[in-house]
Amino acid sequence: MPNFNGVVDISHHNGNVNLVNAAADGIVGVIQKATQGQQGVDPTYARNRGRAASANLLWGAYHFGTGSDGVRQAENFLNTVGNPNQVLLVLDFEPNPTGPSMTLEEARAFVTHIREKTGRFPGFYSGHYIKQLLGTGSDPILSQCWFWLAQYGPTPVVPPNWQSWTLWQYTDGAFGPEPHTVRGIGRSDRDFYNGDKAGLLGFWAANS
Repeated sequence: MPNFNGVVDISHHNGNVNLVNAAADGIVGVIQKATQGQQGVDPTYARNRGRAASANLLWGAYHFGTGSDGVRQAENFLNTVGNPNQVLLVLDFEPNPTGPSMTLEEARAFVTHIREKTGRFPGFYSGHYIKQLLGTGSDPILSQCWFWLAQYGPTPVVPPNWQSWTLWQYTDGAFGPEPHTVRGIGRSDRDFYNGDKAGLLGFWAANS
C-alpha cells in the first residue's frame, strides 16, 4: 500500500500561510505548533486553526517539549488547544537548541497527563533523540503513543519501542526526498501517512 503524502506541519517560522492553496495542492491534514515549555505559545496557532477550518483541513497541534515539569507543560498545551475534540495532539520530543531538553521522565509525565485529561495518548514525534536515549530498549508508557518519525532519508528506521511509524516527516523543506514545498506555504516540513488517504481520515477521527 503506498504511503499518503497529505500532511504538513507548520509553526510561526512558516509565516503567513494560505491553507486554501495548500488544500488545493493535496494537503489533507495540518499539524501546527501550539506551545513550547511551560509558558510559550505560538502566535500563529489560533489564526491558522481558523484558516484550516475554512479550508476543510484536518487539524492537529503539537507541543515542543523542554527540560522542565512535564505536567505543567501539558497544562500549557491543553489550555492553548482549548477543546481537544477533533484535534490530533502530539508531543515534539527533540533536542532543545535554546535551553535544557526534555527528559524521558518529563515526557512520560506529559503524555500521561494528556491521557488523563483527554482519554487518549498523544502522538510522539522524535528522531535521533529518542533513538539515542532508548537505544534498543523500550518504554512501556511512551510506547502507548502513536509514533511520528522525523528522518530525512529515503527509508524510515523506527526505534524498537514502536512496531511501526504512523507519520513520517521525510523532509524539512531542504533535506530529504522531494517534494519539499507546499503551495501556499513554500518550503516546509512534509509528512507521509503509513497508508492511504482513507486510512489517514480514519486514523485522525479515531485519535482526535
